[in-house]
Amino acid sequence: MIKKWYFYASLVVIITFLSLGFIPSNHETKPWFLIEKTDGSEYIFPSKEKEDYPKITNVPFTGNRLIGFKEAVAFKESQGQYRLVNTLGYMGKYQFGSKALRAIGINDNKAFLKDPALQEKAFLTLLAKNKWILRYEIKKYEGKIINGIEITESGILAAAHLGGAGSVKNFFKNNGGRHFRDAFGTSLKSYMRDFAGYDLSFIEADNNATVND
Repeated sequence: MIKKWYFYASLVVIITFLSLGFIPSNHETKPWFLIEKTDGSEYIFPSKEKEDYPKITNVPFTGNRLIGFKEAVAFKESQGQYRLVNTLGYMGKYQFGSKALRAIGINDNKAFLKDPALQEKAFLTLLAKNKWILRYEIKKYEGKIINGIEITESGILAAAHLGGAGSVKNFFKNNGGRHFRDAFGTSLKSYMRDFAGYDLSFIEADNNATVND
């Protein structure tokens, strides 16, 4: 009888001990913050909407600031992969072509692919150049609806990254009736729509912008 009592008592103690190990502790939720490091791994789900980021993940909320725009474009272009070269020869995190690289002072494609910092600078430099080239279009059309698309500065600059500033000018010249599509079928309109509403006021228009500035 005593042996049975010890057995059941021991069983209760063991079960109680084990169950306590599975009771979740109460930890304070860390506040949302913005990470400036951009190695491609921390921005795997770009969005302007904070509610799109579940608190159970470690993905920071980038919002509609420049860094949010930059990482959203990168995710669309390459899923943030610095070393990616696609089947058409476009390179890096932001999928630059050789012609665009030459325009901003980069002549060594291999060095470009190996240098994340240079790729980040190249993207900002091209934004500055395109902002100058398209300054009249931004001033004239921002806030208007063309062919069902609300025109914003960031949408215009994203479209220029996809198809070049000339394609964007052609879009407005034809009132949105004719627009560029890349070799994979991605349209200028989709970039104007998907990347609208970001604040790119930090970028200064500069027709002579190069990575060496």
